[in-house]
Amino acid sequence: MNSPSAPSRIAVVIPSYKVTRHIAGVVAAIGSEVALIYCVDDACPERSGDFIEANISDPRVRVLRHEVNQGVGGAVMTGYRQAIVDGASVVVKVDGDGQMDPALLPQFVAPILRGEADYTKGNRFWDLRQIKQMPLLRRVGNLGLSFMSKASTGYWDLFDPTNGYTAISTSVASHLPMDQISRRYFFETDILFRLNTMRAVVVDIPMDARYGDEESGLKVGKILGEFAFKHARNTFKRIGYNYFLRDLSLASFELVAALGLLLLAATFGGWHWWHSAQDGVSTPLGTVMIATVAAVSGLQFLLAFLGYDIASVPRRPLTGVLVPRRQD
Repeated sequence: MNSPSAPSRIAVVIPSYKVTRHIAGVVAAIGSEVALIYCVDDACPERSGDFIEANISDPRVRVLRHEVNQGVGGAVMTGYRQAIVDGASVVVKVDGDGQMDPALLPQFVAPILRGEADYTKGNRFWDLRQIKQMPLLRRVGNLGLSFMSKASTGYWDLFDPTNGYTAISTSVASHLPMDQISRRYFFETDILFRLNTMRAVVVDIPMDARYGDEESGLKVGKILGEFAFKHARNTFKRIGYNYFLRDLSLASFELVAALGLLLLAATFGGWHWWHSAQDGVSTPLGTVMIATVAAVSGLQFLLAFLGYDIASVPRRPLTGVLVPRRQD
């Protein structure tokens, strides 16, 4: 990676909640290209902030504290705000449990410094040989969440949406609605949704699956329903904003036509089928054809809309164009 013109351009945020066994090793592995390291004690019962101040002498480290637990999203937003105030150009989020290799950090930062991306994130699914290290439940859960997230975020070319190894341009981060972003396990996907509404460019960075002795707090069975609801909500919000509020394109009319025709097919066909079943007679061929043509036409319009949506993934970075917004 080409070295940044000033070391202070790169900062790292480490949410520090129950990571006292690993945090010292994580900080020690962060290279000299990083000038600022924010360890966010998110009301940790292990008092991680005190532990870090007592056991880590790295002058780059600064402990930020929450009086009340805000979740990983809240911790990251606190780090983002401080990095913006301190004049960093790029801020990287690394977990404190030792499962993210700090040696990969230059790969996450480089596309942003080159002006090719606004946000980068890890992808553990790029090498099929490596993902065998991932526990089966996590593997299946991440595959399902990846497909749901494509619709809700609009980034159809990305995978592994719950990957928390990320980097962002602070000029873009300063325009995020930080108070509205999900605070807990939906954070990684919700921030992608917010970035899409800004038309920010996001790039996947290949990385290996790496798991230590830390047990994940992300339980698929507990969050499946919550994630499904939030993905559906963000999908409707994104489509409404991108296709009917900010812009009106051919795809907007294709979507309206698709929904109208599919609704017609379901209601008209269903109503006549029910009445025919009640009367014990066959549904007239003409009625069947009307419902069938409406359904097929609706599906064609829906596929056309999806094709447009997939092709409209943001391609022009905002970094270098957006003026950083002042943080209060």
